[in-house]
Amino acid sequence: MADSSNSLGFLMRHFEELKGHWKQNFAFLDYYKKTLGWEKAPPKWTDADVEEFIASDPVYGPQLKALRESRKYAVAGALIGAVHLGGISFKYSKSPHGLILATGFGALCGGVFGAEVAEHVKQLYKVDKQGANLRFLYWWEDKTKGSSQ
Repeated sequence: MADSSNSLGFLMRHFEELKGHWKQNFAFLDYYKKTLGWEKAPPKWTDADVEEFIASDPVYGPQLKALRESRKYAVAGALIGAVHLGGISFKYSKSPHGLILATGFGALCGGVFGAEVAEHVKQLYKVDKQGANLRFLYWWEDKTKGSSQ
């Protein structure tokens, strides 16, 4: 009887250690609790609201502005990649499914390349991207709660 309680104790300790290990490995998910844990989604924000945040926060405002401007690079890269690879596919293949796949793949590769160009041009590697976005969400939640009460 004593052996079975010891083995159960060992299993419980092992389970608790495993639970702690995986909790530590998935600690990054705590960042998403703010964005996924709402009972009711906040109202949509406009560009004017984002500009107001950028003007009001001296630390995260410029970072958020650089992040918003970097999207233009990714979109431009996606358009260039889609047109280029789609055009080559149309010229040499003439199959509709090949054209669609090549255009989609070109857009994907061009978008990723454009995002990398923006990363270096805007020096986004120095920026806390997740922190800037979360700070904006905190600010937006405080602003909308203050105006709705």
